[in-house]
Amino acid sequence: MSDKKEAVEPIQNYALKITPKNKNFIPNDNFSKIGIVGCGILGQEITRMVSSSGLEVVFLEISNNRIEQVINEISRDLDRMIGRWGMTKSEKRAILSRITGTTDYTNLKGADIVIESVKSRTRESSVDLRKRIFKSIEDHVGPETIIATNSTTLVITELSSELERPERCVSLHFLSPADQSQVVEVARGLYTSEDTYQRVIKFARMFNKKVVPVIESPGVISTRLIAPLINEACEILMEGVGSMEDIDATMRLGFGFPLGPFEIADKIGLDTVVRWLENMYKEYGDLKYKASPLLKKKVRANQLGKDTGRGFYSYDEVGNKNKNLD
Repeated sequence: MSDKKEAVEPIQNYALKITPKNKNFIPNDNFSKIGIVGCGILGQEITRMVSSSGLEVVFLEISNNRIEQVINEISRDLDRMIGRWGMTKSEKRAILSRITGTTDYTNLKGADIVIESVKSRTRESSVDLRKRIFKSIEDHVGPETIIATNSTTLVITELSSELERPERCVSLHFLSPADQSQVVEVARGLYTSEDTYQRVIKFARMFNKKVVPVIESPGVISTRLIAPLINEACEILMEGVGSMEDIDATMRLGFGFPLGPFEIADKIGLDTVVRWLENMYKEYGDLKYKASPLLKKKVRANQLGKDTGRGFYSYDEVGNKNKNLD
């Protein structure tokens, strides 16, 4: 009889893996229910990504009308995927069945992680709003629930400083589109525990994301790069160096960007871009973060991009670009 030991394969290799959309999804017993507070464009992308991977999602919005609007928008996005042969109708039904909208924080109970992803107009109102949201989340979830913010220009230490358990708070920034981007930025605050940090990394990797650890700093990497790019594109346009279409085409065709800076701004929301720039200008005092007059003019006119149907470009009711704006 040979003394040579045979290689033993883990039994997990033969387990049935239910992966509705993401074949790289790694089941994790620590995460089964996810909460989202604020379901705008990025919140919807996160919701769709998480639900597509088989997890339950509860998103919180300000009204039942807004909940219905969010569900309809997610449904339309899934229909577009069906039209591109990206999924079947039965997969769409399964995804939607795992998504629930609510106006009551009580329904976040049992969530393993709650991600705050709200929008506000100014830094001051944003900080106060998010602090109230964090407190409301803490009042309704268990002690082990991770509380995360998707904000990049506000630091998690400030947002969590008044909580009873700030050690379970962390900055978790999904880049848009969340279900396609391969990168997630994770910043730990002054109070963030090692356990929270490691659990968040595991959560992000469940969706096959490359985790980029960043030092807590307004704008981290992504926003500090993209916001000044949009700002400079506005300056180039105002100087008449090139047309809006040609500036976008230069970045798409010349540098491989999926969208040009004006298209990116419309997708993010011009009000969000202005708020990012103002937050970073207040923090760093560098003129490169001073919002372009063109951006401010658009925001004052409520031409915020895809959300309002008009920004640098105009859009139809389902978000498809129509024609250029003068």
